[in-house]
Amino acid sequence: MIKIGITGGIGSGKSVVASLLALSGVPVYIADEESKWLTNNSPVIREKLTALFGPEIYTNEGLNKKLLASHIFNNPKQLQQVNQIIHPEVNRHFSAWVERQTSPLCAIESAILFESGFYKVVDISLMVYAPRELRIERALGRDSASREEIERRINSQMSDEEKKDRSDYVIYNDNRQALIPQVGKLLCWLQSQ
Repeated sequence: MIKIGITGGIGSGKSVVASLLALSGVPVYIADEESKWLTNNSPVIREKLTALFGPEIYTNEGLNKKLLASHIFNNPKQLQQVNQIIHPEVNRHFSAWVERQTSPLCAIESAILFESGFYKVVDISLMVYAPRELRIERALGRDSASREEIERRINSQMSDEEKKDRSDYVIYNDNRQALIPQVGKLLCWLQSQ
């Protein structure tokens, strides 16, 4: 089975490309959604985050996101500790998910494919690229965040140039090139591998 890692910055269109792959019959694991679910439901994550931050890090509704954000915002050491708790569990969950798939292809969508180390468990890394200003416009139209917050999120992630350099394949979502033919070309390329 060929495992595809889909990445790209905020507003690049990763989710659109992931949806197009899913419509083509490729099972897609959405790392962001699964990590949120695991953070609330994994006893391993809960135990480790509670040991790190105390029992108030969880409420009856689940993870206290505001409290967690206050601990890791502008604190790279604690952010790294949280990532070292969550990423291995997401990786294990993804590996178990892959084992249940019967398709010759599957994919994981992750904005932080390289930063999290998930690139190590995929065979092909695919970057969805869009110009920065277009990404900001898309995010402003979609999210309830200010331009400054979106730019801060963009600046906190690996640069597009580095992601492009590290990726095996790039799809351009720049409102000039149609996505469906590019995804079709990707699937043909994967079949030839």
